Amino acid sequence: MTISPDNIVLWSWGPVSLNGTLLYSWIVMLLLVGGSWLITHRLSSSTDISRWQNLLEVLIIGMRDQIQEISRQKPGRYLPFVGTLFLFIGTSNLFTIVPGFMPATGSLSTTTALAICVFLAVPLYGITYEGPLHYLKHYIRPTILMLPFNIIGEISRTVALAVRLYGNIMSGTVIVAILISLTPFFFPIVMQLLGLLTGMIQAYIFAILAMVYIASATSAHHQEANGPPEDELATSNETQERS
Repeated sequence: MTISPDNIVLWSWGPVSLNGTLLYSWIVMLLLVGGSWLITHRLSSSTDISRWQNLLEVLIIGMRDQIQEISRQKPGRYLPFVGTLFLFIGTSNLFTIVPGFMPATGSLSTTTALAICVFLAVPLYGITYEGPLHYLKHYIRPTILMLPFNIIGEISRTVALAVRLYGNIMSGTVIVAILISLTPFFFPIVMQLLGLLTGMIQAYIFAILAMVYIASATSAHHQEANGPPEDELATSNETQERS
C-alpha cells in the first residue's frame, strides 16, 4: 500500500528522479494558473458575470475578510501569499476524489516546504514593516536570555505546521485505503467525503496560522503607525465620556 506520493517513482536518471509528489504538485499548480488565466482574462464589471468569476470573487472576498479580521490591517499585502497557500493546499486535498491522484500534501517534503515558506515569510514581512533592528528586538524581549527560546519557538512552530498537515492528510489516505480493502463499497465513500472535509479544514487552518504568525510580526509596527484598534478607541472614548 502506497501512503505517500514520494514512493511513486515515475522516472529516474542517476541522482535525479521524478516522483509522484513533483508530478501531482505541478498538476495542481498548472490547474490553478490555467484556471486563473481563463477566469481573469475576461473579467466583467457589469452585473451579468459568469459563474466562474462569481466563484473567484467569493473566494477573494472571503480570504480578504479573514485576513483583515485576523491582522486588523489592510489585506492586500498579505493576500497573494496566504491566499496561494490556501488555494494550493485546498486544491491538492480536494483532488483526492480523482482516482489515482494522491495529494502532494500527503508528502512530508511538500508540507515541510510550505512550512519553510511561512518560516521565511514571517521575518520578511516583519522586517519590511518594522525595519531589521526593531524586528530583531522581538527575539531578546523581555531579556536577552530569551533569545535561544524565541529561536526554538520559531523553529518548533514551523515543524508543527509541517507535521500537522502531513499527519492529517496521510492518515486520512491510509484509513480510506484500509477500509476499501476490508469493507463494502459504500462506507469508504463516506470516509472519502469526510476526508475531503478534513482536507479543506486543514488548508484553512494552515493559511490561518500562517496569517497569525505574520500578523504577530507586523502588528507592533501597525499599531505604532496607526494608533490602537478601533474597538480600543471606542472603549477609551466611552470611558472619557463617563468620567
